[in-house]
Order: sequence, then structure tokens, then C-alpha cells
Amino acid sequence: MVGVHVRVPDAVAGDALARRQSAGAVAAGGRPPPNCLRAEPWPPLGRLESGFNARDLEFTYQYSNFGIPGLGLKRGLDEEAVVAPYATALAAMIDPREAVANFGVLTAAGAKGRHGFYEALDYTPARVPEGARVAIVRSFMAHHQGMTVTALANTLLGGLLRERFHADPLVQAAELLLHERMPRDVRPATAAAERAGPHLTEASELALGRHYSTPHGASPATHILSNGRYSVLLTAAGGGCSRWRSQALTRWREDSVRDDWGAFIYLRDVASGRVWSTGYQPTAAEPSEYGVTFFADRAEYSRRDGDLVTELVVLVSAEDDGELRRVTLTNAGDVEREVEITSYGELVLAPDAADAAHPAFSKLFVETEHHPALGGALLATRRRRAPEDPELWAAHLAIVEGAALGKPEFETDRARFLGRNRDVRAPIAVFEGRPLTGQAGAVLDPIFALRRRVRIAPGSTAQVSFWTFAAGSREAILEVLDQHLHTAACERAAALAWTRAQVQLRHLGVTHRDADNFQRLAGHLIYAAPALRSPSEVVAAGAGGSRTSGSWAYQATCL
Repeated sequence: MVGVHVRVPDAVAGDALARRQSAGAVAAGGRPPPNCLRAEPWPPLGRLESGFNARDLEFTYQYSNFGIPGLGLKRGLDEEAVVAPYATALAAMIDPREAVANFGVLTAAGAKGRHGFYEALDYTPARVPEGARVAIVRSFMAHHQGMTVTALANTLLGGLLRERFHADPLVQAAELLLHERMPRDVRPATAAAERAGPHLTEASELALGRHYSTPHGASPATHILSNGRYSVLLTAAGGGCSRWRSQALTRWREDSVRDDWGAFIYLRDVASGRVWSTGYQPTAAEPSEYGVTFFADRAEYSRRDGDLVTELVVLVSAEDDGELRRVTLTNAGDVEREVEITSYGELVLAPDAADAAHPAFSKLFVETEHHPALGGALLATRRRRAPEDPELWAAHLAIVEGAALGKPEFETDRARFLGRNRDVRAPIAVFEGRPLTGQAGAVLDPIFALRRRVRIAPGSTAQVSFWTFAAGSREAILEVLDQHLHTAACERAAALAWTRAQVQLRHLGVTHRDADNFQRLAGHLIYAAPALRSPSEVVAAGAGGSRTSGSWAYQATCL
């Protein structure tokens, strides 16, 4: 094995040579070559075959061969920037000092794990999460770990293991193959050919997303997020609904005019009493600036109201059956602000058809409870009318990232939250600043509502994360709540949601552009869009009253 790897460090040395040449070109006022995908600091050295940041449906890292642009015989090597730490160990047999320095760079980049160095660091822009410089392939391949130990032993012991390997008669019989020279007539790929690869399109597609600068449109712009079990429908105005399997968790109706159904988050400035929401709905308060961007793994809402900038990120967990709504408030003014953040969602916990047929009757069977020991989480379940009915539990949790003011508040009674003759556009508990009553139990009209108050200094931010989960038993819902009581769970959920989206698109062979088109098409299936309806004269011309009329041809075609 060691004899076969004698030539491998040449590629690592070539990586170092390419970097030195790039540094010289930059110092002389030129531009770095295409293999330098990012600006200083340079990525560490060492490109060989290894795992990279792409996974299959079982979330197993994929494996491929990588090389040095300009030195390799294969074109398109600059499309991938994957650094394998075990390549540095192999290079130690050629240049120990350079290898030691590169190990330090790898450690600073986060490549060192519990069992040694991780499999690889992926710097390819199309596979790096937004806002990050590198994606670490957090796995350990025994084969590469063994190569690392063997190469370092050869370095420290003067090639003792290599000599033992070549002392074997079987290896000596084939030793001539190790001295095979590179063919003379093969021309390496030029830098211009490397730059012509399609990777620029792939990298730019990652930044794609459907952006809307206004919540007003002929019909609601929609976006669907799902992990296959838990699904969230969102509109550009902030409406939508949540479902778990075949059960509706929050109430929703196809209403393209008001679009005020779903789960919402209200914000109230304590000093001025001004109220707005993270989206346009349900308060319909006009912001100074508004923007919505739908990505494959999340939805981002942003609005500006005076000196306060509100950002909302909505995603569905890839591990658990739940959704995360993360609110970030930024104080762009020079005065300290106190803001009350209140979540709201009408509970259904039943099929949509059953709730639409008799909503008042459906509400009678939902019970709620409050759990102070689990971060003040709210639980809800539907009493089963028959033993064979499936059990359904839902939970709602709020996590403040930073210092919170006052005591947490909650409400599960819709009538107390909204007030008499009021609706979700102006609930009395929010607009009049009334404290939530803390009602729970067998309420007549159940909701989930949690409130947290934060203080935001000038130029600083505050974050509050709202989780909503669904499960088939009380034990399961309590277990998932216990796993999400800390802010680290929010970061993990965001990373895994991004990873799952890339896995799904890669498995289906769908580009980000195609996925955006599918989402646009889904919006026309969810809401009846007047733009796609035929003009009245066309409908009248095709109308008929009997089978003998012209309309029968269209009926037969449909059948």
C-alpha cells in the first residue's frame, strides 16, 4: 500500500506550487488562477480522492476523486475545491515542514475532530451553506486514517514501513509498475479551458430564490417546505398553514383576498404601543421596506418599521417533525427599545375536511396544557372519539437567545386572546398590551400563543425562536421538546435543512431553477388564480346544455 502511494504526494506538492505561483501573480498585481475559488486566506493544501459535502437519501457522504487544475489530465478539476487532510500526511514524506504548517492551517479551519482529522473540507461554493466559508465532511474513513498513520510512521522512521512493504516477493514482482512514466504526448488542460467549465452556472444557481418586494399581488405567491411528514405552506404576505401527515395542525382556508390564515408572530413596541407582524399579515401594517425570499430549504421575511428591522426565517426540521420560526430584531436607531414578541396559531389537530365541515364541533375535543419545566412549552392533543382513532399531539416552544425581560406568558383560549368582536388583525391581547391570561385545559376555541419580551440596545439585535412540533404520543412529544430547549438545536436544524434540500435536489436530478418553477406551479394549484381563467366570452362560447352540444366533446376528453 505504501509503495503505491509514493507518487501521490506529487499532487499535493503541485497544489503547493500552484499556490506559490498564485501568490506571486497577486503580488505582481495579477489575478489568482481559477483554482483559487476564494480570496485570502487561501484554503489549505491537499487534494486527493475523498468524501465531499453531498449526500444520498440515507445522508451518507458521497466520494469522488479530486486534483490540481492545470496539473491533472482531467478537465474540470477547478469545479471542485475539496481538501483531504490525509493528503497532507502523505506529503510529509516529501516535505515534512510544509506538511506541519499545513496541519496547523487545517486545525484552524476546524478540520480536527475527536478521532483525528475529518475526512475532508469542501470549499466548493455550490456545496457550502450560505454565510459559511467551508463545509466540513464530518466522517472518518478507516482507510484514510490508516494511510495517515503509515505515512507519518515512514516520515519519522526513515521509510521503515515502505522498505518492509517492498521486501515482500509479491511486491517486488510488480515493482516495475511503480516507475511508469507519464505519457509525453498528453497536453494538460489550460487555465482558459478550466475556466470554461459549467461550475459557474451551478454556483450561481445556489444563490437563486424567488424574491418578492411586496406582499400584494394578483394571487398569493406560495412556498412549500416539507421533510416528507411535516409540511408548511407559506405565502409572500406571511399566511399559510402547517400539516403533519394527513392532519392539519393550524386552520387554513383558501382566501386569496385576506390571506390571514396560519401561524403568525406579533411585535409590539412597549414605549409607543405600535404593533406589526413579522410578515405583512395579519396586522396589514405597511412597512417602510419589505422583502421575501423563498429558498429550497427555508423562507426569509424582512421588513423595516422605523428604526427596527425584523427578519423571520422559517424552515422545517430534517430530523424531527416540526418547524422553526426564528425572529431577529435589529435596532438601527440610537434609542433603546423594548419589544413584546407574541406567537399565535389556531389549532385544528384533525383533517381539513372535518374542520371545514363543522369547525365549532371540531374545536370541542382539543385539550391544552402548559409545561414550565420544559421551557414553558404548550402541549395540545385531540381526545379520541373511538379507540381506533390515531393519537395526535402538538407542542409549541419559545427560546430567547439573550436576556429576556419579565416572565414568559402564554394563552390557549382564542376568545381571551382576540377579544369580543375582534379578529387576528387586531387582537386585544396585543394591541392593548394586555398580559396573556395563562388559560389552559379544555378550552372551547384552542390556540397556541407564547409571549416573550426583549430589550434591544442601539445597534444590537435580539433573537427569539419559536418551535412547533407534532407527534403520535405524549412520550414522543415530550422527548422532542427536551431535545430543543437550547439555541444549538436551532443552528443544527438550519444546517440539516440546507443539507436535506441539496440531497433531495441531487437525488431527483432537479436544479434550483427547476425547483423554483415547481413552486410557482404549486401556487396555482393551491389558489384559484384569475390570471389562468379563460375570458368570459370563451367560457360562454363553449357552454352547452346537452350531450349533443359541443361541450360533450370536452367531457368525453376529460374521461
